[in-house]
Amino acid sequence: MPRVSRRISRAARATVLCGVAVLSAVGVSGAAVAQQVAVLQGLDKITARVSTIEAPVGHSVRFGTLDITVRRCHKRPPEETPETTAYIEIRERRAGEHPADLFAGWMFASSPAVSSLEHPVYDVWVIDCKKASSSD
Repeated sequence: MPRVSRRISRAARATVLCGVAVLSAVGVSGAAVAQQVAVLQGLDKITARVSTIEAPVGHSVRFGTLDITVRRCHKRPPEETPETTAYIEIRERRAGEHPADLFAGWMFASSPAVSSLEHPVYDVWVIDCKKASSSD
């Protein structure tokens, strides 16, 4: 009988951790509230410039050569442990090249290193979710 390896790849381990983090972020009660705009921060490592990016859910926004699309953004109510999560897809678009998918997954405001974009020029992380009205 062939021997089955019990080793878990780094990607599989990260996927499991992300799943656990999503479940803990939403909580057993499922009380996280879906929001309409994700507030992200982006770092251009070349210029050392940090930018705040407001990305409406379902719409693509541009940051340098990156197209960022937020599919979901959830924020726990104030009476619960603070946590903001966002499902984000990031593609790189350079002139004369085909777009490259760089990242698709949940990002967590409380633990940005759990699931992050790995790119030589840009860092992107979620900091908040809010309603689309300008009064927030």
